[in-house]
Amino acid sequence: MPSSTDGLTQFKQAQRESWAHFAPLEVFTTPSAAHLVRFAEVGGGIKVLDVGCGTGVVAVTAARQGARVQALDLTPPLLERARENSRIAGVTVDWREGDVEEMPFADGEFDIVLSQFAHMFAPRPAVALDEMLRVLKPGGTLAFATWPPEMLVGCTMALGARYMPPPPPGVPSPVLWGDPNIVRERLGTSVTDLAFDRGRIHVSSLSPQHFRAHVERNAGPIIKLVETLSANAPEELETFRQQFDAIVARFFRDNIVQQDYLLSRAAKRSS
Repeated sequence: MPSSTDGLTQFKQAQRESWAHFAPLEVFTTPSAAHLVRFAEVGGGIKVLDVGCGTGVVAVTAARQGARVQALDLTPPLLERARENSRIAGVTVDWREGDVEEMPFADGEFDIVLSQFAHMFAPRPAVALDEMLRVLKPGGTLAFATWPPEMLVGCTMALGARYMPPPPPGVPSPVLWGDPNIVRERLGTSVTDLAFDRGRIHVSSLSPQHFRAHVERNAGPIIKLVETLSANAPEELETFRQQFDAIVARFFRDNIVQQDYLLSRAAKRSS
């Protein structure tokens, strides 16, 4: 039987591979990146870390505000796209491949640590949070965007989890990071001035089925789910698709799919 360490290593490797297809979805998370950067009060000259940077929409946005930005992600193809994005935008970002649970940065190195729909997927929330706070200077700002469990992405993620093998023991649902009560509990006394905001992403789509088809081509976990069910349980795949479409229909109006998100911001306690 594999050890818990082996299980986590395999889990992270699967994440690394599955998110390689995400790049086409960056068009939808670009506006929310600006919202997060504004919410965190990023300005010129400050040192910023973007955790789980993906294709770099947050990092590039922060760099365009004059910040000195470093960015970290687990998936090399996304970092390639991020480098191209910063080149096109004409900004400098120090891109790094790495794991939020073991970051290659010094204690207290950053004024602001950001994460958009990223650190929430780390299998051990306490470890990821400890690392993000470790590299943040006392009094610095931690800010992140997450998917609430009761809204579109949270509901579809919960649906997908019912059709896939369970994660390693002790790995909680990522969408718990979208519950303000869980955020308060996890941050605890390590921070002050905790504040929340909400935002909404509008995704143009001709139908709920069109939206699902786009997700099936580009969202790593759903790609894997479809591949697995296509090979082993095609009837279950059809059921999953019907259930997915029904969820999307609740958030679909006038050819727009509404994806709500939560923003959280806090200051690292100085002592």
